[in-house]
Amino acid sequence: MAKLPDFEALAIFAKVVELRSFAAAATELGLSKPTVSKAVSRLEDRLGASLFNRTSRRLALTDAGKNLSERAARLLADGEAAENEALARSAAPRGVVRLAVPMTFGVRVIAPLLPGFLAMYPEVSVDLHFSDAMVDLIGEGFDAGVRIASLPDSSLVARRLCPMPRHTVASPAYLKAHGTPTHPMHLAQHSCFGYAYLSTPGVWRYTNALGEQATVRPSGQLRVNNGEALLPAVIAGLGIADLPDFIVGEAIAAKKVEVILKDWRQVEGAVHLVMPPGGPRPARVEALIDYFAHQLACPRSLSKARS
Repeated sequence: MAKLPDFEALAIFAKVVELRSFAAAATELGLSKPTVSKAVSRLEDRLGASLFNRTSRRLALTDAGKNLSERAARLLADGEAAENEALARSAAPRGVVRLAVPMTFGVRVIAPLLPGFLAMYPEVSVDLHFSDAMVDLIGEGFDAGVRIASLPDSSLVARRLCPMPRHTVASPAYLKAHGTPTHPMHLAQHSCFGYAYLSTPGVWRYTNALGEQATVRPSGQLRVNNGEALLPAVIAGLGIADLPDFIVGEAIAAKKVEVILKDWRQVEGAVHLVMPPGGPRPARVEALIDYFAHQLACPRSLSKARS
């Protein structure tokens, strides 16, 4: 049976190479200098080659040492990363999680879920920031954010939680007075309300089941930076809006508004948790991510926001 590699000796060797000193490596590793020296000697005996040319003033790698040093350094880095990740995941969640959420979705959906999380993790506190703007998670020091969109490519790490359908709607009174559009291009003849934080503000892109596409630039009397603020004007019969289900679903069920262009859909977004790249993340952040992933994967959590 083949012997396992001497991982400890390889890691010690990598640290000696990094610091260019047996003594410095011993200090950083919390070992005695003889222990470090014996580990390198043990590795040399196993390989049958000297790894260092030693003098009283200088420590230089031999050719064999140069060939081994890069792999040993990678082994040490991988080992440290694996250990750090395991420690981060095993540590009890505690501390503050800074979370950025869209205004209406945050108030209607995220906030009602938080009591359960806080009861489950009494040593974790949440700093909840409400904004429909595209928050700079890294620049503003957030641990995570909730975004409802079809996400563009970015350096952020994203976890999809659930779909979020959108509906183009108008009140029965508006449709009676102005007619019902049957094709997206008909929206050019109607008053349409805008939302400032769409991924393409001022542009609505539709697709039907046949794969046909239509791009329109609707206009109207009202443009807002919070989608919920459009709903009173739509219900009052002043125009048409395209809104996510968590905002307009209750009004549809109550027949205050009607869904139009049923054969057409804008690009359907989804609810995502986005996080800065890198890792491992602290246990408190992983706990929050897993909690919301479990809660929002169930459609019941979103239906409660409309009930």
